Amino acid sequence: MDVNALLLLVDIVEAGNLSQAARKRKMSRANISYHLTQLEKSLGQQLVRRTTRRIDPTEAGLRLYRHGCVIRDELQAAQESVASLREGLHGSVRLAVPTGFGQLVMSHWLIEFKRLHPSIRLELLFDNRVDDLLRDEVDLAIRVLSEPPPQLIARELSRMRHIVCASRQYAQAHPLPTRLEDLAQVPLITSNVVGRALRVSAYRGEERHEIALQPTLASENFQFLHEAILAGLGVGLVPDYVVARELAAGTVVTGLDDWRLSIFGSRLFLLRMPDRYETLATRTLIDFVLAQAKAWAEATPQAGGSASATLPNC
Repeated sequence: MDVNALLLLVDIVEAGNLSQAARKRKMSRANISYHLTQLEKSLGQQLVRRTTRRIDPTEAGLRLYRHGCVIRDELQAAQESVASLREGLHGSVRLAVPTGFGQLVMSHWLIEFKRLHPSIRLELLFDNRVDDLLRDEVDLAIRVLSEPPPQLIARELSRMRHIVCASRQYAQAHPLPTRLEDLAQVPLITSNVVGRALRVSAYRGEERHEIALQPTLASENFQFLHEAILAGLGVGLVPDYVVARELAAGTVVTGLDDWRLSIFGSRLFLLRMPDRYETLATRTLIDFVLAQAKAWAEATPQAGGSASATLPNC
């Protein structure tokens, strides 16, 4: 059996369609289809079922795919082992991080990682999609979720918490929300997702409520939300790390502190594909991120509890 044809089958199965596999291989779709057909003819068995949108492996195709994954991983490990004798720690990692947490917290970690490992090529994507591990050939993704997708390998990094907050100057001139229903009555500053209704889940003891939000200022750019809150444009509903420094300094205050609030999820996960080979560069980055996340959670009271300043009844 042609090993290259077997590795091609691995790419096709993981891509889910011929067009995506062709883009990864930098080949034409017709060429991909031809080699797949030749492999099926040589084996005398159908390996994938084709539909207009995607392909799925047959039982024979799935068995070959699993063997192909092992061969691919062994080849990569062999190349990595020999290269490390000559070049030291090297390789490339493609990492997707959330726009807010990535910009405001993780950017400092990743700059330090590059200082420590200058020979590792690091490519960063700042976005909030969950399904990009396969589509964009991302090696790792950091995501804020309630629960990780079952088809992915997940490591929990930290708990996340949304807070209701405002600049101290704003809070001295306007009452902060004291009831969940008040969120509908204030100029609300928060994040959004295009094409998705915005709702907040609120928990207090055994109580659980879900409230629709109509923000007066919404953006996926968390640095902009940070500046808008400090400018006194309204009441923020953001992750606590967005205003962590101002909370510590007392220039931002909070309301509804007896509620646990969540918009997109309350847990931060590191995600990866289960069948994708972990290069030494990828493993090094995983270990680094896990250590940084642990140190951040331990040094940030807001990540696991409440250390925020409040102005009750103001």
